[in-house]
Amino acid sequence: MTPAGFNPTRAMDLSGIVAAAKAPPPPPGASYVLDIDQDTFEAVLSLSARHPVVLELNSPRANAQSLSDALVELANEAAGAYLLGRVDVDANPQIAAAFGIQAVPAVIGVVGGQLAPLWQGTKSKEEARAYIGQLLQAAAANGVVGRADPVSIAADAGPDPRFAAADAALAAGDFPLAVAEFDKLLANTPNDPEAKAGRAQAALLARLGSIDPTAVLARAADAPTDVAAQLAAADTELMGGAPDLAFARLVELIRNTTGAERDSVRVRLLELFETVGPSDPSVLKARRALMSALF
Repeated sequence: MTPAGFNPTRAMDLSGIVAAAKAPPPPPGASYVLDIDQDTFEAVLSLSARHPVVLELNSPRANAQSLSDALVELANEAAGAYLLGRVDVDANPQIAAAFGIQAVPAVIGVVGGQLAPLWQGTKSKEEARAYIGQLLQAAAANGVVGRADPVSIAADAGPDPRFAAADAALAAGDFPLAVAEFDKLLANTPNDPEAKAGRAQAALLARLGSIDPTAVLARAADAPTDVAAQLAAADTELMGGAPDLAFARLVELIRNTTGAERDSVRVRLLELFETVGPSDPSVLKARRALMSALF
């Protein structure tokens, strides 16, 4: 039940791409998981215009509690990169029928109102993380990069007002403005991890613009010492779901540059680390390679 073009073996932890990996944990008593039924279904789907929604269709009869637990953990670890909506198909057969679901568990992504079937059956937590990472990558590429509100406090507190201007710019596709808004936040709180990661994400999207990935990679292949060409190629590889290639490219560039050029590549590499997240295996591996290249 994997959608066309989804390759979980190439997926990076896109919770980073949308700044989730650096976000703080939910406030006490809050989560990013919502049980939905026929009455709330349409309202939840409408949220996909602002941020991705992941739907878990399950049943107590499916004996898939381990998957449900893993999905809850992933959603709360992502801290707003997406909202997890859980549907009991026994209590809501109309929803299962609407999706044509014949067996559960089944997991479906929704981005901008468009459905992306992710998988059917059970998956390990890491497998689920990879599939959801692909969904978040697709959402970022289409400018759906808002943050979900914590479920239990959304009605009282609403979105974090600190990020209102930046979120609005992201939602409008004005990525340079989003970078500027995150810079304002960082001027006051330089060590704010959510603002740092949000800025890294917005900067990546601003740089990518409407580039032709094939042309960018071809130029980089023809000009291995052109720093600008290599930086653009790394951006393209990262957004294309190949963080290992992007990081290796920049580490090699660091080995072969000096002075201000070398430092500019190092800064860009650290910024790309922010978009993927500090715990991602590709980042951990690249950090070790970076240390070797520098020292």
